[in-house]
Amino acid sequence: MSLAGLGEFGLIARIRQAVSDPADLPLGIGDDCAAALVPAGELLLTTTDLLIEGVHFRRDWTTVRDLGRKSVAVNISDIAAMGGTPRQIFLGVGLPADFPLTEIEGFLDGVLEAAGEYGAALAGGDTCRSPGPLFISVTAQGSVPPQELLTRGGARPGDAIYVSGTLGDSALALRQLQAGTLPQSALARRHHDPQARVTLGRQLAAGHLASAMIDLSDGLLGDLGHILTASGVGARLFPDSLPLSEPLRWVLPELLAQQELALTGGEDYELLFTVPPAQQGGLAALASAGLPLTRIGEIVSEPGLKLLAADGSLLPLPSGSFKHFGSADR
Repeated sequence: MSLAGLGEFGLIARIRQAVSDPADLPLGIGDDCAAALVPAGELLLTTTDLLIEGVHFRRDWTTVRDLGRKSVAVNISDIAAMGGTPRQIFLGVGLPADFPLTEIEGFLDGVLEAAGEYGAALAGGDTCRSPGPLFISVTAQGSVPPQELLTRGGARPGDAIYVSGTLGDSALALRQLQAGTLPQSALARRHHDPQARVTLGRQLAAGHLASAMIDLSDGLLGDLGHILTASGVGARLFPDSLPLSEPLRWVLPELLAQQELALTGGEDYELLFTVPPAQQGGLAALASAGLPLTRIGEIVSEPGLKLLAADGSLLPLPSGSFKHFGSADR
């Protein structure tokens, strides 16, 4: 059966059949609105993201299943960055008329699979026909106790700057794809199927270990800049401390190229956070749980961002991170 033969309501019915509503979702897909319960005393977190074919992804570079998984993860990552627990996602898609039904099913499999892994329910959305490329819009909701909410504005002088995981892998995979080269599987996975760091975000929030946090979507320099602006502080970064994967080091053996990609490459979806001196001990216990947590700098009172070499000399800042509507949009 074709998408045209199935029709919008047939597609919605098929999605509804694949979804089971949890206890905190009394009313899900099938009515004008979803009705969800928020745990008593917690704040509702809401975030949304738009993915456009030809701007954020190419279908000849990824599977539709991975595309569905990534569509969920990049939104859940925002919930993680606030210290929240994912609850619901809402999916909107603009589908080209020739989009195969089997591809839609594969995409939905990825969406539901990833949502289940993060404990989120597909609670609603919208479908329509697109005259051009594939459009994907995901809204994610979560919740967090008010006293555990983490924002970009809490960093203070003397706080250490930490990042989870490794940096630059996704950007390197994208660079290779753009050059017509097939990335190593580990690098490709970081680009096509990123992981939202929900468990770490909750641990940092519940333990009151972090003072400010953001997820890395547009690059370390740009996203750290958001923390500095919101907090009214400056920072010193130590490029020699940036965590880099072995595949990245192998593809890019030159140190400066490694560091520049780690500083400016986007779509890592790791957590960047600041930690007061009194919380360093608690953070050490988290770091032993398997996911690397690396200290890469410190917050200072003087505005601005400086890169310092191991000998203390000042290094030039790379050109910057990804920005929509700029001349180098990807």
